[in-house]
Amino acid sequence: MENPLHRQAFEVAFGDTDASGWMHFPKIFTYVEAAEHAYLRSRGVLVFARDQGGWPRVKVECDYKRPFLSGDPLEVQLRIARIGGASLTWEFEVYNAAQELAAVGSIVSVRVNHLGRPQEISAEERAALLPS
Repeated sequence: MENPLHRQAFEVAFGDTDASGWMHFPKIFTYVEAAEHAYLRSRGVLVFARDQGGWPRVKVECDYKRPFLSGDPLEVQLRIARIGGASLTWEFEVYNAAQELAAVGSIVSVRVNHLGRPQEISAEERAALLPS
């Protein structure tokens, strides 16, 4: 990925694998979400609070290119593809230790208030989401 906003390294946890030892396919989103939350926190953007809302997912996509085994290192790279009125589209790429592309996808989140209703992404949040 050219010019990712955020990179984060992980190691595949044993509990994220199936009986064969391969990472179970939905677990890729666990690592992407952890990287997303780390980026949001680093920019001072709310991740979730009961009294303020958060960013639930409304669409996820992933193409798997290479598998991971328990203990394998991986790196998540993130960028923001689009900021809408209340939505945020992330694109991600996940690389293995050999820097081979292992997964690529996107996540669309919607900014919601404490009642779970969409709310406009504030000017402050917009400014914080992208580096100046």
